[in-house]
Amino acid sequence: MSILINSDTRVICQGITGAAGAFHTKGCLDYGTKMVGGVTPGKGGKKDENGLPIFNTCADAVRKTGANATMIFVPPAFAADAILEAADAGIEVIVAVTEGIPVMDMTKVRRVLDSKYRGKVRLIGPNCPGVITPGESKIGIMPGYIHKPADQAEAGFAVGIISRSGTLTYEAVWQCSNMGIGQTTCVGIGGDPVRGVNFIDCLVMFNADPQTDGVLVIGEIGGTDEEAAADFIQRHMTKPCAGFIAGRTAPPGRRMGHAGAIISGGEGGADSKITALREAGVEVAESPADLGAAMARALGI
Repeated sequence: MSILINSDTRVICQGITGAAGAFHTKGCLDYGTKMVGGVTPGKGGKKDENGLPIFNTCADAVRKTGANATMIFVPPAFAADAILEAADAGIEVIVAVTEGIPVMDMTKVRRVLDSKYRGKVRLIGPNCPGVITPGESKIGIMPGYIHKPADQAEAGFAVGIISRSGTLTYEAVWQCSNMGIGQTTCVGIGGDPVRGVNFIDCLVMFNADPQTDGVLVIGEIGGTDEEAAADFIQRHMTKPCAGFIAGRTAPPGRRMGHAGAIISGGEGGADSKITALREAGVEVAESPADLGAAMARALGI
């Protein structure tokens, strides 16, 4: 099984005629994702270079194609509206890849999603690589070939991966795949301070997925999401977990990479996150090179 998406997920791309949208739509198609169309206002009725229909609105796309997921490659100034348009159209999984969406815009988006669409819409991102269920469907920018489907796992285990970092997601996947550990679903939740699904949302889903044998959590400095995830793991998780926190050497007050990766107000340091994870029984990797090995240790292999 998997979480969020599978081989039946029908996907559109908002911003399909832009350079990034066109490139990654083809990549998703080549992987086997059921891409059924795209949205670019003013270009409805045309087809993209892959022969997919283009619509003026998400509502039109959903009505004509039955799409239930979308990936967003809309410029930052318009991305918040694109997210809400997708939610209004009844799309269940919204993957906002766009980086640089203003925090105030995302604050308004979260308020609407939480009040009007709670339990109906799952937002992944923004500023994220997307989500992939290996061998079935990928929505986003991750390199599909490094992922190993659960039914091809030579080691006999399949894990879920949750990460704030796109690059570290790929590194974790590569290491796990090389060790014969498959993946049920990999979710890049994004590195912005205001975003959609968080660690706990994904942990709940992976904990309930019978095919997921363990979970690898990749966090970074900034915020308190990792401490909250550690508390959830200690109280509720029935599956072994491994983890890693990026940014151990970052000085307070200096943003490192992602907009949310900053130690401020005495919160968000790597040491407190690592301590919380270890106290929760999580096998913590000491470096990015140890991600796959840490997951193997947690699984007992």
